[in-house]
Amino acid sequence: MRVRIQYSFALLLAFAVVSTAPAVAQAASQAPVQHAATSEKPLRAELALDYSYLRSNAPPGDCGCINLNGGSATFAWTLKPGGAFALVGDVTAAHADSISSSGYSLTLSSYTAGARYRLKLRQPSWQPFGQALIGLAHSSGNLVEGANSATSNAGAAFAANLGGGLDLGLNRRFSLRLVEADYLVTTFDNGGNNHQNNLRLGAGVVLRFGKS
Repeated sequence: MRVRIQYSFALLLAFAVVSTAPAVAQAASQAPVQHAATSEKPLRAELALDYSYLRSNAPPGDCGCINLNGGSATFAWTLKPGGAFALVGDVTAAHADSISSSGYSLTLSSYTAGARYRLKLRQPSWQPFGQALIGLAHSSGNLVEGANSATSNAGAAFAANLGGGLDLGLNRRFSLRLVEADYLVTTFDNGGNNHQNNLRLGAGVVLRFGKS
């Protein structure tokens, strides 16, 4: 059931992106005019809902062949209206079934917070950003919960998330997150080097709200 929910979530996000695609070119060309014509300051709060793909070498050992699918929710608060720096909190959960011939399963979640810098361009509809976050990761599934598992800290391990992405502003309240790419490191015990290198890729929608 959990896997079906995750795939349904991914399909809904994909549908949202595809359905808004015809308006993207028009929004990109009109956004500079809209920004120039209004004195309203950008909204300071935003919530991004993304589909997330993880390429992981999660426990055990040095396996680099685990592909996980899921989603993420990211909240950001700009420190100053129209400013470049923001505080960020991110929650990501992804799942994989039938790992290796033994049919192991793994659910990997991360809870991180940190800072973001958004680069200002002459074309305001294009909104690139970079961010650095730290926090905790949680893992579950029979890959890490079996009788012979070497993972003693599956419930909570250190995690760090470093990366960035590119948003396309459609109007003052909505953007498309065209791409986000992050290096997510986790430190679950695995009987080896006790850390995992994860590549996280995502795309979705961004909602801005609150007061300027």
